[in-house]
Amino acid sequence: MKASIHSTESFGSVDGPGIRFVVFFKGCPMRCKYCHNPDTWDMDGGEQMSVDDIIKAYGKNKEFYRNGGITATGGEPLMQIDFVTELFKRCREEGIHTCLDTSGVTFDPDNTEKFDELMKYTDLVMLDIKHIDSLEHKELTGHKNDNILKCAKYIDDKNIPMWIRHVVVPGITDDEKYLFALGEFIGTLKNAEALDVLPYHTMGVDKYKKLGMEYPLEGVEAMDKKKALECKRIILKGIEKARGLK
Repeated sequence: MKASIHSTESFGSVDGPGIRFVVFFKGCPMRCKYCHNPDTWDMDGGEQMSVDDIIKAYGKNKEFYRNGGITATGGEPLMQIDFVTELFKRCREEGIHTCLDTSGVTFDPDNTEKFDELMKYTDLVMLDIKHIDSLEHKELTGHKNDNILKCAKYIDDKNIPMWIRHVVVPGITDDEKYLFALGEFIGTLKNAEALDVLPYHTMGVDKYKKLGMEYPLEGVEAMDKKKALECKRIILKGIEKARGLK
C-alpha cells in the first residue's frame, strides 16, 4: 500500500508533543477560506510513499524523536485512512508515539469501522474545530460541522487524548458569542487536554498567486497575537462554565 504524500517535515515542533516527524497527506474535501496549503487539496502530484518509506525516513533522525513521534496531517489524513491505519499500526509495533491531526470532516457516525480500527493505534488526536456554528462553518469551509462535533464526542468516548485547535480570523471566527460557545462545547470533552488558539496569518497569499488562484480573504489583516490571547481567554471561560469551575 502506498499513499499520496505532499511533503514531510523532519523536526516538527508544533504538531504534537516533543520533536516529531510530520507527514503531510494529500487530499482534503474542505475549502477553508484561510487555508495556506491549497496545494494539498487534490490527490494528484504527491509523492507515492509506503509505510516502510516513512519509517525509514523517521529512522534517520530517530534519536531526536525520543520524546516525540510521528504526526499524520495534511490536507486531511483521513482521506487516506487505510494507509494511516497501517502506518500507525506499524508505529505501535515499534513504540513510536502517534498523533492524528484532523478536522474530522470525513467522520461518519453511522459507519465507524475503519475509524475504530485507526483509533486502536492513535495515541493523540489534534482536532481542528474551524467554527462552532454549523452554518458559519459551512460558509467558512464549504461543509457543516455536525459530523465534526460528533467526531469529537466519539473520540472522547474512546478515552483518547485530544488537543483542540482553533484559528481566529478577524471578523469571522473572533465573535465572543461563538468563542464562548466553543468553550462550552470543549468543556464537555473530558479528554480535551490542551487548547491551541492560532492567530490567522497571511502567509498563504503568495502561494495562491503562484497557483493562479484567487485568495478568498484578500484584504483581511493578520490577527494580532494579543487579540488571539483575548479570544483564548473567552474560550477558556466557556470551558470553565461547562465544567462548573466558575
